[in-house]
Amino acid sequence: MPTDSVVHVIDDDDAVRDSLSFLLVSAGLTVRTHESARQFLDTVTDLAETCIVTDVRMPGVSGIDLLRTLRARGDGVPVIVMTGHGDVPLAVEAMKLGAADFLEKPFDDEALLAAVHAARAGSATSTSRDARAAEIRLRVGTLTDRERQVMDGLVEGHPNKVIAFDLGISPRTVEIYRANVMTKMQAGSLSELVRMALLVVPGA
Repeated sequence: MPTDSVVHVIDDDDAVRDSLSFLLVSAGLTVRTHESARQFLDTVTDLAETCIVTDVRMPGVSGIDLLRTLRARGDGVPVIVMTGHGDVPLAVEAMKLGAADFLEKPFDDEALLAAVHAARAGSATSTSRDARAAEIRLRVGTLTDRERQVMDGLVEGHPNKVIAFDLGISPRTVEIYRANVMTKMQAGSLSELVRMALLVVPGA
């Protein structure tokens, strides 16, 4: 990350803002904290060399609303959303709006730092994107019909129990299929799987 770049942390929880700020500053990054997305939008005008880390659920302007606002004005600043348990559907929606990544709380320090550095690394060229899409389509082709159904459910943000109910199988069986999907797709996290699907699956 460039030395003059700033990481903006947006969360309505004081303790979360303080702990994230301490972590990022300890890693040598410049940090600005904001108690709300509205405060951020009202006070920050220069988003060059910037990365945003924001909670997805906040009073007033949510993380999703923030993403919509930024994208509506044509701002492609990298945004990492943090979600609580059960908020995966919101995280998936954020990814569809162009979020760089999402992290489910509680997450470890290294996961956040890795996400921030990856988000600031820049977007891939169209050539490498096309090559990446072709590679992912090959991986999708290795999935069985049931594995593909489970992947579709995961990408929609459904928990295992809902996928199990929809497919008429047990949650334990869904766990097995889910593990197979992650292995075959070479996805290290759910957010990575969602990014893959958004790249190659129409309407994902």
